[in-house]
Amino acid sequence: MSTLQTRQEPQTRPPSGPPRRRRRRSAVTRASWSVGLLALPAVVFFLVFNYLPMAGLVVAFKEFDVGLGIFDSPWNGLENFAYFLESGDAARILFNTLFLNILFLAATLAAGILLAIMLNEIRGRFFKRASQSVIFFPYFVSPVVISIILQVLLAGASGGGGAVNDAMSGFGLPTVDWYTEPGPWPWILTVVKVWQLGGYLSVIFLAAITGIPEEVYEAGMIDGASRAQMAWRITLPLLKPTAAVLLVLGVGRIFYGDFGTIYAIIGDNGTLFENTDVIDTYVFRALRQLGDFGTTAAIGLFQSVIGFILVVIAVLIQRKYSKETSIL
Repeated sequence: MSTLQTRQEPQTRPPSGPPRRRRRRSAVTRASWSVGLLALPAVVFFLVFNYLPMAGLVVAFKEFDVGLGIFDSPWNGLENFAYFLESGDAARILFNTLFLNILFLAATLAAGILLAIMLNEIRGRFFKRASQSVIFFPYFVSPVVISIILQVLLAGASGGGGAVNDAMSGFGLPTVDWYTEPGPWPWILTVVKVWQLGGYLSVIFLAAITGIPEEVYEAGMIDGASRAQMAWRITLPLLKPTAAVLLVLGVGRIFYGDFGTIYAIIGDNGTLFENTDVIDTYVFRALRQLGDFGTTAAIGLFQSVIGFILVVIAVLIQRKYSKETSIL
């Protein structure tokens, strides 16, 4: 009897945990391979066009000879860097690059935040979308078109006046030959950058505003806050993380001039170089006029190293004083 009962007892099943874990692991592996295959074209693109060309940076430490090629040209150490830094143009070029980019970064961020808050206060859906499209449109305007617009507005007094000079004459003010006066051009270029990037950045900040919980604004209304007070006390502080990320990214490129816009507007107008010549335009002219590959490569490498150092410093400062908004 006991033998029969023993035979009829159900057999114990092996634990189901390990096979399930194996199935889950295999599913994760298949998903990882799928994501890897999707990312493969981008990885190959950056390897071919961003990382492999970095081998050419050795030109910065060589006296480059086209006939000998990149790797057979003779070494000259840091002479290319010394040639640029000891030239009379280095201090002016570095100052212009830093000063203009600080102006561009501060003005565009401020304009983007202000436009985003103003757009957020618009209640009409159609008017709001139309306004977004209108202020975003300049982002797609070519620098060449911007240059033509400025020539219409700022044509020198000796060259036919221009719309701005005509307006100044109407108010009894003296006209200005804008293309021979370097003083106003940092501010003119800043206005151009705000017109060009203000709408683009406002869309980013507006997306951040839509992520703010509605309950926060409802609490402010219960406390009797006006729309202006809620924008100042609620919206603006909650935009700090987005502004901090954009600031760090902007600091990383603070030693890179906007070559396309500046060169399209200024061109080879030497009278304006005093306040508008940046590293990128200087390198372009040096390469085009002198064919000095070694010095231009050294200047480009110098830009990259300084940009990397500034990004690290900006991230460390951000992490120290505002850890909750740090990108690391």
